[in-house]
Amino acid sequence: MILYHGSNIEIGEILLAKGRHGKDFGRGFYLSADYRQAVRMAENVVRREGAGVPCVTRFEFDESRTCNLAIKRFDGYTEEWARFVLDNRRNYTDRPSHPYDIVIGPIANDAVGVQIRLLSRGFITFDKFIENLKFTTPTVQYFFGTEQAVKLLKKL
Repeated sequence: MILYHGSNIEIGEILLAKGRHGKDFGRGFYLSADYRQAVRMAENVVRREGAGVPCVTRFEFDESRTCNLAIKRFDGYTEEWARFVLDNRRNYTDRPSHPYDIVIGPIANDAVGVQIRLLSRGFITFDKFIENLKFTTPTVQYFFGTEQAVKLLKKL
């Protein structure tokens, strides 16, 4: 399977320590099977960082070698997915909030921080929180959070 990573630089070596805290599935390396989504992510990184140019790096992911890894798969915008995203978005420590090497599931929309604040303050229900997290165009993201998982990615 071919996966894409959007950034403001070409990725030579995957360094998990460079991953940002408070992301949907935790601190790690994120990819998409949708090239256009990776381009949008690259453009967002350039805007956020104020440096570089949009760059998409391609990787081959050998799913047949995942038998010894802990993998979590979300098949849609479910309550379980929303609670998982909420836990990870609130985690700004170096310690993961889950035991998975790889997590596959929908991307939360860009306004997730606002939605978390609305939920925390009691302004919206959990059902409304889930509804508000849905991405405009549902896209699946692939999270690689451990060195064992990253080893399954081959740069093309």
